[in-house]
Amino acid sequence: MSQPQPGVIPYGSSVIYSGPVDIARPINHDNIRGKTIVITGGASGFGAACLQEWASHGANVIIGDINEKAGTELVARIRQSTGNQNHHFIPLDVTSWPSQAAFFKQAARLSPHGGIDHVMANAGIADAPEQLVFEDPPDYARMDDGPPPKPAMRTLDINLNGVMYTTHLAISYLSRNPGSEKCQVGKHSGTRDRHLILVASIAGLAGLAGQPLYAAAKHGVVGLFRTLRLTTPLKSGIRVNMINPYFVDTPILGPLGAFVMAGGGMATVKSVVEATSRLVADQGIIGRALVIGPNTSEEDAKAMGLERAIEDQAVWDCYAHDFEQTDLFTRRIVGVTNLVTQARGWVGIWSDIRKNLSRKLWKSMGY
Repeated sequence: MSQPQPGVIPYGSSVIYSGPVDIARPINHDNIRGKTIVITGGASGFGAACLQEWASHGANVIIGDINEKAGTELVARIRQSTGNQNHHFIPLDVTSWPSQAAFFKQAARLSPHGGIDHVMANAGIADAPEQLVFEDPPDYARMDDGPPPKPAMRTLDINLNGVMYTTHLAISYLSRNPGSEKCQVGKHSGTRDRHLILVASIAGLAGLAGQPLYAAAKHGVVGLFRTLRLTTPLKSGIRVNMINPYFVDTPILGPLGAFVMAGGGMATVKSVVEATSRLVADQGIIGRALVIGPNTSEEDAKAMGLERAIEDQAVWDCYAHDFEQTDLFTRRIVGVTNLVTQARGWVGIWSDIRKNLSRKLWKSMGY
């Protein structure tokens, strides 16, 4: 670790996060075998591609999706091709808390070892008409017959609120995964794991013209990652990683998106699967984010506003400097978390806070 800048409070030695991801390192697919992996939005796109890849390496994959027909048929094909009956489809509406809670409970019950090793918060949409209406609203001032109808926010409901539900449940189940240990830097494999993968987007790192709701949601996912990547490994032993794909030719892009990107560089589903597989297979990768972009030159990448560390590389670590040198308040929170987890536990610290607040209250009342 480099020396901290003047005025910056160091995190301390007990913070758990790994260094930049070595993209050139071979992926240890053997460490995927036997793991139980849960994917939301797994019936198509990235989720379906990851299901097929991980199932081929011996993982037990459980997907949830609102498209029951596609999900059921996909899992049936994967079962037949792998001979493994531990792949399952469970109907899931990520915007519904009861649906997500039931999904996780059933997934853990169906898991061969009764727990969940990886959760991929993948479900997402890009509703083009919804974006257009948001930026070109009707004249609300001329609507006199009661309050106007509220704008559709399905993109936020699925891409952000749904991810929040998934993340909350993932922390609960992953932290209690039977036979698992807290994540450790330098420990690259193990029988069980505790891993949350947040699927953001290049739209979470930069603005995306014409997609205000989508970009807002994905920026929210990036903010969630940056908040959890340090404290969740420390408190719950769960490693949190993120992928940020560039434009990929999947159903979420839609015909208009494909038209706009015609002739331009696009990322590939294969590169997304490879990047995500690297995060799944290497238990030593903790608190990292990968951009999956076009396999183009560094000059072209910079022209698109993308910085990369390796020439002609489709996947690279986008770990920004401010991920490490965060603001003073965050570093103090991490420092308190260090003390809590090392010494006394949350009960003791909150007891002190309550006592302190009580003393101030009584003092303000003149006692």
